[in-house]
Amino acid sequence: MSGPEFAVFGHPIAHSLSPRIHARFAAECGIALRYVAIDAPPETFADRLAEFAAAGGRGANVTLPLKPLAVPLCADLTDFARRVGAVNTLTRRLDGHWRGDNTDGVGLIRDLTERHRLDLRGRRALLLGAGGAARAAAFALLDAGVDALVIVNRTPERADALADAIGEPMRVHTRYWDDLPSLGRFELIVDATSAGHGGAAVRLPFALVAPRALCYHLSYGPAAVAFLAWARAANAAQVLDGLGMLLEQAAESFAIWHGVRPQTDALYAALRAELPLRATD
Repeated sequence: MSGPEFAVFGHPIAHSLSPRIHARFAAECGIALRYVAIDAPPETFADRLAEFAAAGGRGANVTLPLKPLAVPLCADLTDFARRVGAVNTLTRRLDGHWRGDNTDGVGLIRDLTERHRLDLRGRRALLLGAGGAARAAAFALLDAGVDALVIVNRTPERADALADAIGEPMRVHTRYWDDLPSLGRFELIVDATSAGHGGAAVRLPFALVAPRALCYHLSYGPAAVAFLAWARAANAAQVLDGLGMLLEQAAESFAIWHGVRPQTDALYAALRAELPLRATD
């Protein structure tokens, strides 16, 4: 059988920019590429992935809500994917089994430190959420040198589980959602929740935002609008969405599969024009 060699799996997936991004990368690098989006509800993901492999699939990206489900489908994992407990990049080995990687963390840090020239060292950081994307962000931010990380999730047990997995009790702390008004100020606030996907308003205390704070949403487009509006109203020094992270993690996946890392700046500028940080821009 012959089918696409590369794909992105998620549910829902029709909105994904990944096929467009990888097509642009392939054109830039002179690589012939067949990359498609495959909708896979969690209960069918393993079967859909097996069908993709049988049809000649060589590599795949994995997005919400499937990243944790990809872990047990891998014969081996990179160190970061193992630490995070979530996979966003799958590569077929010569023996036909999958190798799992997670490029979300490096994508986030590249966007912050290389594109936006930010120094993360010494910052007190607040992470909202404890899902797959939050886990990658937590490990990556700590590796990048944030001084302390406070994790808040609406289900406290998930925040505690993430903190336990990190294993740095002197730097990582968990708090309840109702504790937010009393947590003090943060120089970095990262929203890794899915609340914005429903269009609901963000109800967070303005007192969380320190004078030089960066507020960053891991999503982009409509899902990030409410959080970005809150951050501006709170007078955050910098307000960013996850478009740059999306591009950088995709470039890392592309490099794993093809051995060359594409440039991202021109495509970021083009997509930024389509998806402005302000809804009225």
